[in-house]
Amino acid sequence: MFSMSIAAERKHHLATTLAFIVVFWAIGAVPVAAAHTRFDAVSPLGSALFKVAVILLTAFIYIELTARTATVDHALLVGASWVMLAIVAEVVIASNVHHGWYELIGSPAHPLLRDLVLFTWIGAPALFARHRA
Repeated sequence: MFSMSIAAERKHHLATTLAFIVVFWAIGAVPVAAAHTRFDAVSPLGSALFKVAVILLTAFIYIELTARTATVDHALLVGASWVMLAIVAEVVIASNVHHGWYELIGSPAHPLLRDLVLFTWIGAPALFARHRA
């Protein structure tokens, strides 16, 4: 009889988990901001779709590398943290440059695309969670 054992999931310390959340958000935020700067004037829809793809890829990599047995609750907490970090970053940068800065969640000139990107930040990690609470 052949028995295959699955390695036990590593449980991270709270500080490690928080660090992973911030690091992976930053990894996703840089190309999202670059895409907005580069492509939004040419095609807001294309820019938003590229942002969604980058966020989904980041969420997939986060779950695969750091939280393979993440529950949907954990993944939604990660998504909520990511959107909070994006909003805080936009507010801090806008207050320092003294004009609107909408690179991470999208311009208010295109509210549906902004909502799409905003909800992708929140829900993307949950799409890849394998366990329910």
